[in-house]
Amino acid sequence: MDTEASPFESSEMVASFLASTPLLSEAWQLCSVANTAAAAPYGGFVPLQIGDVGYFAFSSNGIMTSSPSSSSEEEYSRFSRNLVALGGAGHDLFSPLTNNNEEEEAVMVHEGLLNLFLRCFQAVQNQMVEVTKNSRSIVITGHSIGGTTASLCALWLLSYLQSVSSSLSVLCITFGSPLLGNESLSRAILRERWGGNFCHVVSKYDIMPRLLFAPLASCTTQLHLLLQHWTAPQFGNLAAHLQEASEAGEEGATSNPSCCIEDHLKYGEYVGKFCSQFLNKRSFMQGELPQSSWDAGVALALQSLGISGQESASEPAKECLKIARRLGRTPNLKSADLAVRLSRITPYRAEIEWYKGSCDKSDEKLGYYDAFKLRGSSKRGDKVNMNRHKLAAFWNGVIEMLDKNELPHDFHRRSKWVNASQFYMLLVEPLEIAEYYRSNMHRRKGHYLKHGRERRFDIFDRWWREKRVNEEKNSKRIKFAGLTQDSCFWAKVEEARDCVAKVRSESDARKQDSLRDSINNFVMYADRLVERKEVSEDVVAKNSSYKKLLEELTELRSAVHPFWTATQFPCLRGGEVVP
Repeated sequence: MDTEASPFESSEMVASFLASTPLLSEAWQLCSVANTAAAAPYGGFVPLQIGDVGYFAFSSNGIMTSSPSSSSEEEYSRFSRNLVALGGAGHDLFSPLTNNNEEEEAVMVHEGLLNLFLRCFQAVQNQMVEVTKNSRSIVITGHSIGGTTASLCALWLLSYLQSVSSSLSVLCITFGSPLLGNESLSRAILRERWGGNFCHVVSKYDIMPRLLFAPLASCTTQLHLLLQHWTAPQFGNLAAHLQEASEAGEEGATSNPSCCIEDHLKYGEYVGKFCSQFLNKRSFMQGELPQSSWDAGVALALQSLGISGQESASEPAKECLKIARRLGRTPNLKSADLAVRLSRITPYRAEIEWYKGSCDKSDEKLGYYDAFKLRGSSKRGDKVNMNRHKLAAFWNGVIEMLDKNELPHDFHRRSKWVNASQFYMLLVEPLEIAEYYRSNMHRRKGHYLKHGRERRFDIFDRWWREKRVNEEKNSKRIKFAGLTQDSCFWAKVEEARDCVAKVRSESDARKQDSLRDSINNFVMYADRLVERKEVSEDVVAKNSSYKKLLEELTELRSAVHPFWTATQFPCLRGGEVVP
């Protein structure tokens, strides 16, 4: 499991802390208020301000004010069980959670539960904006279905606060809440270090947290009625059908229907007993008080493990906690070590920059990309190729550390690393493309963009897109860029040249039109880059692959397809680039 930021972060620790405060009992009292008919005017939730703490309690029955579109029990059950991608269905309200690795399964949530939240979102957002103005903390709570809505509300609020860099603290407490989504959702929450913002209280035999994920065949008719009556306007109807399922005596999600129904409705009693028992067992309240917050944290951590401060095992446990604390700082230490290693590989990058400059000024007029692609056996070319491999090894190591959660959770948002990875990509990826086509890998595997691009470049692209910067638009360039701003430009040139070659031999008119459209789209795109001077000088070098492409197009237009006019290719004027 991902390591949380706090050295004591664990489910037991959060539960122990909450049990030592009035928060659990207060949260349940608010849930009880929200579950009454009086909550209806608020659209299924109750906002409350107490001092500098804002509270939001979501009703388990008042959120849905209308029945599902289908009256069919089977269709409604399927609707409740369908998983949808949070990125698409969530209307970009949860962007930090949806920017997951493309190689992983998408973050998914239950469609019905997400729709419940979206239905009341506008009212929640308006109230939340007002409450947060005078609050330092927000507590969001809910029982049953209201718990899933509370969880989604907390995830939205955490996403929003992250986007505006707010320090407002958020805590979500739910009681008997159904499971919300897939494992990717859990991993995304841990990745953002939001695990400590949630406390889900679930009694041993409560059926509700398990119901949506139970096989349909194991659900009784009465439990199907329970699914339908989540839309009931009064909690009494829900309780009646729970009781009906209990009296039926049929086996559902647990072996004791009576216990599972009872447990779902008696959280108030359980919370009160639990808090009282915990306070009575607090050993350090009966002995010496902790001298510091560290000592208090150690004492609570030991209690959560069931170890008394007087036991012989307490000292070794304390040593383990100290080690855990040091490990909690490891991501930042590794990030600092990476910064040192980055400075050590800077000379490799500098040598490649020098090589680029010498190629661009060469009498051969090939430019950076083509000079490396057509290089012979030389110490200079071999040195640059070796540096390319060394830089790739460094950045692959960075990606591997991120995959293992060994770096700070916001590493990919830090400007130092976003900018460094972007510069590396613009400088070195043209060499990767050149080597790919030089070794004819495109003939064995296919073109670079679909079959040869390394994963690290896709990740760096995503980092750059996600970077939040408030900069004025750059003024128009007066000279060509130092590096072409599209690191895959040369791969697109190679594909366009391949299309030109295929047009010469293609007899199918439809395929010819498709190839012509592909060529046309690229040439228009390249023309815009050249016009804005967002390409390096090597692109417009006399003997570059790009200039050869334009010459081939001019020859093809006159010899094979005279109807391909200069209007269709505005950047072509006798094979010359018109900026």
